[in-house]
Amino acid sequence: MIRRATVLFLAALLPLLAGAGQAQAAGYRYWSFWERDGSAWTYATVGPSLSRPADGDVQGFRFSVSEDSGDAAKPRGAAGFDTICAKTPAKDGTKRVALVIDFGTPGDAPSGEKPPAGRTACAQVAEDATTAEALASVAEPLRYDSNALLCAIAGYPAKGCGEQVATDGKDSSPTETAGTAETAGTAGSAEDDGGSGPSVGLIAGAAVVVVLGAAAVWQVRRRA
Repeated sequence: MIRRATVLFLAALLPLLAGAGQAQAAGYRYWSFWERDGSAWTYATVGPSLSRPADGDVQGFRFSVSEDSGDAAKPRGAAGFDTICAKTPAKDGTKRVALVIDFGTPGDAPSGEKPPAGRTACAQVAEDATTAEALASVAEPLRYDSNALLCAIAGYPAKGCGEQVATDGKDSSPTETAGTAETAGTAGSAEDDGGSGPSVGLIAGAAVVVVLGAAAVWQVRRRA
C-alpha cells in the first residue's frame, strides 16, 4: 500500500515541477537602458525620459529577451566617448552624449524580423536635455506605448512592446507585457524583486505538492 501511494504521489509531482520550471523560464522582449562607468555597463536606475546625462557621458540601449534586470544583456562594443564623439566638437550651450545602440541577436528578434547592425552616435543636444531627447535626435523613429514604454528605436522592432516570451524565443502571452517596467525607460525593473525570489509558479507548485503529500499519507494510514 505504501509503495503504491508513493508511486502515485511521484507521478502527480513530476508535472507540477515541470510546470514550475516553465514558469521560471518566461522572460520579456524589450529595450533595456544602460550607463557606462569607464569600461563597465550598469543598468540604469531611472528611465531615459528622466535621465539627464552630462557632457561626456556614455549611455547604451540593448534589445534582448531577459527575465529581469539581473540577467539582461548589456550593449556590445568597446567604443568610448572620445571615439564616438571624435567628429563632434564641443559647442556652447550644448552637451555631447555618446550613445551605443545594440539591436540584439536574431534569437532575440520577433518572428519575421531581423535586427539591424549595432550603431553608435554622438548626440549634441541642449544642456538640460534628457537621454530620451538625445536618443530621438539620432535614432528616429522611436515608438512608445501608452504607458511610456520604449518599444522601438530606429523603427526596430516594427511591432510588439515588452511582450512575454518563452525560453525558445516565441511569444507565450502576446497580451501580457512588461507593463510600466520601462515607463520612463527602466525596462525590467518591475521584475527585480522576482529575480531573487521564487516564482509564483514554483510557490503554487510547492503548495500543491504539500497537499498531495498529506493526502497520500492519509490514504496509507486509512488503508492500514
